Amino acid sequence: MATIEDFRKLELKVAQIKEVVEHPNADRLFVITVDLGDKTKQIVAGIRSAYQKEDLIGKQVIVIDNLEPAILRGVESQGMLLAASDEAGVTIVSPQRQVKTGSIVK
Repeated sequence: MATIEDFRKLELKVAQIKEVVEHPNADRLFVITVDLGDKTKQIVAGIRSAYQKEDLIGKQVIVIDNLEPAILRGVESQGMLLAASDEAGVTIVSPQRQVKTGSIVK
């Protein structure tokens, strides 16, 4: 079980997708550049089967900003984009309305 203190360690923020490219070494991954208001980050996300890259540009998403960087199939990921999946496929987690980029998710 995670405690409320464990949850508070995560910095969940609203980011806006600025660029999306196919991962050079993985058919299921996109390499996504997101704007967090005060910085940009590169995130590798396994959502390629569910989205066209053109449909993601400009979309607001929720990311974990303080996740330790990881190398995924040779490309650095500096955070995590939140998504849900079920038998119908994958969907990204996104605010219901436009909010200020960099806003904290509580």
